[in-house]
Amino acid sequence: MGKVARLAKVTVVAAGAAAGLVAGACALVAPRRRDEGVAGTWEELSTYRYAHRGLHDNQTPAPENSLAAFRLAREWGYGSELDVHLTADGQLVVIHDSRLQRACGVEGVVEEKALPELADLRLFGTREGIPTFAQVLDVYEGGKGPCPPLVVELKTHGANYAQLTERAMAELDSHHVPYCVESFDPRVLWWLRHNRPEVVRGQLSENFVLDKDSDLGFVRGVTHGALMYNVFARPDFVAYRHDHRRRVAVWLACKLLGARLVTWTIKSPQELAEVEAAGGVGIFEGFEPRPRKQEV
Repeated sequence: MGKVARLAKVTVVAAGAAAGLVAGACALVAPRRRDEGVAGTWEELSTYRYAHRGLHDNQTPAPENSLAAFRLAREWGYGSELDVHLTADGQLVVIHDSRLQRACGVEGVVEEKALPELADLRLFGTREGIPTFAQVLDVYEGGKGPCPPLVVELKTHGANYAQLTERAMAELDSHHVPYCVESFDPRVLWWLRHNRPEVVRGQLSENFVLDKDSDLGFVRGVTHGALMYNVFARPDFVAYRHDHRRRVAVWLACKLLGARLVTWTIKSPQELAEVEAAGGVGIFEGFEPRPRKQEV
């Protein structure tokens, strides 16, 4: 075989291997197909802007994930992103960290405490307590005018993903508030995929290798950050850290394969405009843009 023929053969083999790798990657990171019935719901969700943990400022009487912050967001026409945990007695509360030290100044873990114990705590030195999920839903349901949607992040602890997700869905079913559900834990999305397929679901992620606070470890961090768990979760949207979003996996999932893109946390009007110009949805913090519903 001549050099030209050998080169041609090597080129064909290399091209085939590259095509196989791309096809395999696409199979791993692919979202749910858009023809499965949630597109209309997403179109409504995407016409709002979302305040990160409510319209909050931890130096004011409206700290993050407080009823005061959610009332402000509702009043100004924003949707809100919020964090839901399951307590030791099976109740749902809204707070970001499992550990209570940062928000409440005490030791302990949310999932290891009953609701009455948590009810005595205050957020960031204010009068605001840790709200229940039902109280937050009541704020949005009871406000004036059209109800903006919520981006509900389910925060798992250990192996409680099924109980947490089932309990959260029951609470959402008892209210008339538009919403989508997201989680860093792909088991939540897997549960929704098999038990509540009509719910818009999103996979939260970032480049965990660059995150010094991540406890996933290198291998899990790489696979999670590369959206490989999408093969089980089949999300409708990918919620990726804004400054980490320019990754091959995000491009494959969102640009090539049709997942919707949400980015967090947007810190300026310029970042928000950039995301929205590219067709994405932004979760913002630290400034107050005009509610998007007024612009469409």
